[in-house]
Amino acid sequence: MASLVFSFDVAARDLVVAGHVINGCPPPNCSSASMPFGEIVCGAPGSGKSTYCYGKHQLFTALQRPISIVNLDPANENIPYPCAIDISCLITLQDAMDAHGLGPNGGMLYCMEYLEANFDWLESRLHELGKDAYVLFDIPGQVELGTNHESLKCIIQRLSKIGFRVRVSIRDVIGLARSLTAPFDLTASRSTFV
Repeated sequence: MASLVFSFDVAARDLVVAGHVINGCPPPNCSSASMPFGEIVCGAPGSGKSTYCYGKHQLFTALQRPISIVNLDPANENIPYPCAIDISCLITLQDAMDAHGLGPNGGMLYCMEYLEANFDWLESRLHELGKDAYVLFDIPGQVELGTNHESLKCIIQRLSKIGFRVRVSIRDVIGLARSLTAPFDLTASRSTFV
């Protein structure tokens, strides 16, 4: 049985898993006094965003590293990971649909607008997590949120303005299928720093 090797490049803040570099992971016990680290996990519905968050939670827990997951998908009712912050405490998709007579897509847009208007709710909860936790943001997969609607973009920009150093990790079904056929092939995760 082969063993999986983890290491950290402290200078580059990279996690190295089985020889593959996963950019942007802060090393253990490393606290940035000015900026917490985070990752925005996005992709189409069903592409594995929540599964990825759960897997990363398991990895960080095994490494005894702090991690917090923020669910920003008001339609996600089956969350597989422990949730530090959940948008459903602020608003749910069903509540928006019922209150305003909206369909699922319109309700999702409304929820993101509501979160943007109530960003202080999110900000205060993020500050409670502390600066040492690596924060994953599990966002909704509806394409409208990224193509012709500004609220999610504004929320991400505001995260940066309050001191979060975040990267975007894009989950895609084609890359995910490739990674399932080749162990440790990290092509399913395309990411960049914001």
